[in-house]
Amino acid sequence: MSMKIYLVEDEKSLNILLEKYLQREGYEVTTFSTGNSAIARIKDMPDLWILDIMLPDIDGYEIIKAIKNNNKNTPVIFMSARNEELDRVVGLELGSDDYLSKPFLPRELIIRTNKLLERIYDIDKNINLQANVDLAIAGYNISKKQRTVFLGSEEIILTNKEFELLNYFIENKNNLVSREQILDTVWGDDYFGSDRVVDDTIRRIRKKLDKFTIDTIYGYGYKLVYKA
Repeated sequence: MSMKIYLVEDEKSLNILLEKYLQREGYEVTTFSTGNSAIARIKDMPDLWILDIMLPDIDGYEIIKAIKNNNKNTPVIFMSARNEELDRVVGLELGSDDYLSKPFLPRELIIRTNKLLERIYDIDKNINLQANVDLAIAGYNISKKQRTVFLGSEEIILTNKEFELLNYFIENKNNLVSREQILDTVWGDDYFGSDRVVDDTIRRIRKKLDKFTIDTIYGYGYKLVYKA
């Protein structure tokens, strides 16, 4: 069963973005844009609350008080763009389990969320990883659903485009693909930038995933060389 996360964030675009990242990780996510709407659902007791401190009606401090009064063991992650040190201290005093200072990368929230839930609920991460692995290649465990790449227990953090390009190479392993094919498939036919974006993305993949061999075929394109 998916773990339930309640996300409280009044900035609409960030709310939607974080919801998508959390859902992609396999969590069941309910979002709120006001403090009062969140407090009305305290009794639901989700597995984790992720709270923005600054909200249009009441602040996150009031919400965490209500959460902890209902169940002191419910984990909470605070987010804030205000005075980092003050918010961190006050949050810890009120019982928060982790803190993120804005701006932050969505992937950082995912990593912190995973680690916190693993610790709080004693989740066996290796079992979860194996259940989600779609492909094991060159020593890497890859989950298309979760969009993750692991080398042993270490997660290799990839951007969306890096992951999509890696997946395209794997689907076409040992086949020569041109820059134009890559651009059309990974970036889409409505992309109007330089084709150098392909070279730059491949350079980052080579650095992060050095067990893969991606050969450059000068004047044409690239090939992922793989021997089972």
